[in-house]
Amino acid sequence: MSDNITELNIIPRKQRSKRLLALDAARGLAVVGMFVQHFALNQINSFVSGNTMILFILCSGISYSIMSQSMKEHGIEPTTFRSRVLARSVFIDFIGYLILMLNGPFGMVLSAYAMLFILSLALVHYSARTLIILSGVLFLVSPPLMLIGLSLFADTALLGDIAGGPLSALAWAPVFIAGMAIGKMDLYKFKTAIKFVVTGLTILIPFKLIAIFLLPGLRQKFENWLVQFPAYENPPMVDQYAIWPLNTQPIQWQMLFLDSPQSGAAFELLIGLGGTLILLGLLLLIENKLKVVLRPFAAAGRVALTLYVAQFVLVWGTTLIGVDITSIDIGAIPFGDIMVVLFTLLIGWLLAKLPNGPLESAIRRFEGLFYKK
Repeated sequence: MSDNITELNIIPRKQRSKRLLALDAARGLAVVGMFVQHFALNQINSFVSGNTMILFILCSGISYSIMSQSMKEHGIEPTTFRSRVLARSVFIDFIGYLILMLNGPFGMVLSAYAMLFILSLALVHYSARTLIILSGVLFLVSPPLMLIGLSLFADTALLGDIAGGPLSALAWAPVFIAGMAIGKMDLYKFKTAIKFVVTGLTILIPFKLIAIFLLPGLRQKFENWLVQFPAYENPPMVDQYAIWPLNTQPIQWQMLFLDSPQSGAAFELLIGLGGTLILLGLLLLIENKLKVVLRPFAAAGRVALTLYVAQFVLVWGTTLIGVDITSIDIGAIPFGDIMVVLFTLLIGWLLAKLPNGPLESAIRRFEGLFYKK
C-alpha cells in the first residue's frame, strides 16, 4: 500500500459534520450484545459477556470528547457544556435509580455512568496524550481502590456509585478516559483506524495469554498467602448495625486476579479494551466501503439508552404477568441468539424512525431547561 493511500481520509471532509456511523454502530453492537448476554447467552457467544459494557463505556467516552470539542468549535461557552453534562447526569442517575427499584436480575451501571460524566468534567481540556497516560495509570490503581470502596461504600448510594466496587464509576474510569482520548483523535483518517487495530492486538494478545496460562496459578498462590491472615481464613461475623467502618466486610483482594465479566479487574478491562479497539478500527474501515452493513447497528446505537433501559422494563413487565423470561434458555434454542439480535435490531430500527429515541428526546428536553439554546 502506498504512502499516498495511507494518508487518505476514511470519510470525505464534506461529510465530517455528520454523525460518525462507525461510532453509532459500535454503540449499537454493544447494546445488541447486552440483549444476547442477558437473554440468549451460550458457549458460542459467551465472549459478549462483560465486553459489551466495556464497548459501551468506551463509546461513551469518545462521544463525551466529541461533544465537548464540537461545542467549543461552534463558539458555545464552556458553562453551557457543563450545564448539559450536569443535567444529563442527573437525568441518567434518576433513570438508574428507577431501574434499581424494579429489582431486576441484571447489573445496572447507569448511576456509575452518570458519575463518570460529572467527574470527567475536570478532564475535558486535557490532550489525548495526557488522557492516555491517565488511563494507563488508572488501569493499575482503579482495581485496588474500587475493592477498598466495595468494602467501605457497598451500602451507600452516591459513594457506592462513585467507587463502590466493579460496577462503580472508578472501576470503569480507565476505559471511559481511554474513550475520551480516542474522541480527541482524527477518527476520519485511515491511519487512525489501523492504529486502533494494531494497538488492540498489542493489548489483547499478551494479556489474554497471561490470563489463560499464568493468572490461575497466580490467583491460587495469592489466595493461599491471603488465608494466612485471620480476617480471611476465618472471616468474622460482621455486625450490620455497628458503626462505620466496623460494619464493613474484609477487602476482597483476590478479585484483583480475576478476568471474569464485570469483575472490575485490570485483566478483564485490558482484554476487553484490546478487543473493542480492534472492533472500532474495523468499523471505521468498513464505514468507508460498506456503510450499508453498519446502518442497522447504527440505528440501534442512536437509541442505545432507550434499548438499554428497555431490557430491564421487559423483564419487569413479563415477571408481573407471571412469565420469568430470564428462565427461558433462548441461547439453547437453535439460532436463538440470532433471533435475539434480529429482534433488538428491529426494535432499534423502529425507534430510530423517530426524531430521537424516547429517552434520548427526554434527555434533550431536560437539558434544555438548564441552558440558553
